[in-house]
Amino acid sequence: MRKLFFVFGTIVGMSVPPVLAEDLDVKINADIASITVETVNGPVEIMRDQDLNATVNPTYAKTSRKCPPFCIQPMQVAPGVTTVGEIEVLKFAEKGGKLIDGRTLEWHLDGTVPSAINMPYTQMASRLDEVGCTGSEGNWDCTNAEEVLLFCNGPWCGQSPMAIKAMLREGYPPEKIFYYRGGMQAWSSLGLTVVEGEM
Repeated sequence: MRKLFFVFGTIVGMSVPPVLAEDLDVKINADIASITVETVNGPVEIMRDQDLNATVNPTYAKTSRKCPPFCIQPMQVAPGVTTVGEIEVLKFAEKGGKLIDGRTLEWHLDGTVPSAINMPYTQMASRLDEVGCTGSEGNWDCTNAEEVLLFCNGPWCGQSPMAIKAMLREGYPPEKIFYYRGGMQAWSSLGLTVVEGEM
């Protein structure tokens, strides 16, 4: 049975009628009230939490984690890779871009950005055929690589940076990779819609 999340006053995982922009007190920005993305379970509307008393998910409230492995990541993960923020993630997802959750499966299943697919950093070098490369690990041809946007848990999480470095090692073009450094911590702190991840 599919687990349902109560997130931001909405039942995530069930169809919810779209909300009119004028009905929202908390918009994404002055120009964007919400966006709708396609997921394996149908369309999902991404918006900010409308509860003006909402607080950060406790999973992402912790400020101090043992480093290593939970060290603060650089703003630029690698030369040629573009770091982006939430608005860019939303626009990328809205146009149907390949949004990749680079975290391990248990993190992904706990909650992710709507439309994200799970490609754990531990498997990235062997799964590049899923993003337009041909061949196999150690011998990829990424001439037709897709644009991808990777994220993990936040500025202290090294999972998506490790995935990106594995991609680059295998010959993935850096200009086709976008890195959302804020990850789930920033996404959650802004009250954006979170859905249960898919296996």
